[in-house]
Amino acid sequence: MMGPVTGRLVLAGSPIGDVQDASPRLGKVLGEADVVAAEDTRRLRRLTSGLGVVVPGRVVSYFEGNERERTPELLDALTAGQTVVVVTDAGMPSVSDPGYRLVAAAIEAGVDITAVPGPSAVLTALALSGLPVDRFTFEGFLPRKPGERARRLGELADEPRTMVFFEAPHRLAASLEAMAEAFGAERRTAVCRELTKTYEEVKRGPLDELVTWSKDGVRGEITVVVSGADPHKVLTPEQLAEEVAADEAAGTPRKQAISDVAKRFNVPKRTVYDAVLAKQRADRQDV
Repeated sequence: MMGPVTGRLVLAGSPIGDVQDASPRLGKVLGEADVVAAEDTRRLRRLTSGLGVVVPGRVVSYFEGNERERTPELLDALTAGQTVVVVTDAGMPSVSDPGYRLVAAAIEAGVDITAVPGPSAVLTALALSGLPVDRFTFEGFLPRKPGERARRLGELADEPRTMVFFEAPHRLAASLEAMAEAFGAERRTAVCRELTKTYEEVKRGPLDELVTWSKDGVRGEITVVVSGADPHKVLTPEQLAEEVAADEAAGTPRKQAISDVAKRFNVPKRTVYDAVLAKQRADRQDV
């Protein structure tokens, strides 16, 4: 006995800037779809106009605000045998964009799923960063609240893989400052903005330099690539406390010594401070 007839879900990658990066297959699937679920229908119209493609199917909006409510409607179209194409503003659906809920529902319903691969800001930024890319982790957008952002970055301080973040331009300076606090001021970083667009720019350097650069304001779509922690430079808390004690013995005030050691060994100041406190507690217990 044959199973139920289902349609096909197509996750379509769209250009991250230059429309000429679109594949011929993208235009083909948009021109053949029964339903196109677009993150922004206005951007979809600009894209299809640039490609010279007419979308004969039904176009519906599918963005973060309505993804939960619209997914069942799209699943109904799929199980009725229709082809549904999901396209976001830029890059691949589901990667910090709508798509995951529908993919999960389609898998559960036994719907055929395929993809039209396209440009990716994550991979493009990695390739341009000049940082190691043999192993990396994508962390998406950081939390907006300072406390939550600091906690998230604190969890990543010892991550050995290169890290990729998305960030809004108006939050970039604050995020880079938080990264410098969590990872150390010398951690190598690349800020990639407006990739593949007219004003593409990649700014590379240690975090403290990029913090200074970003304070004048940075515009455009931002991807931040940060090198991972160097496992060979990670000192134990006891060793960090000894470094601070040596600086103090040479005449450096404790607060400055903590800051200097943190920068010298590319670790958060909080880590060094906690190491000094732990040594003080241990010394008191030994007395």
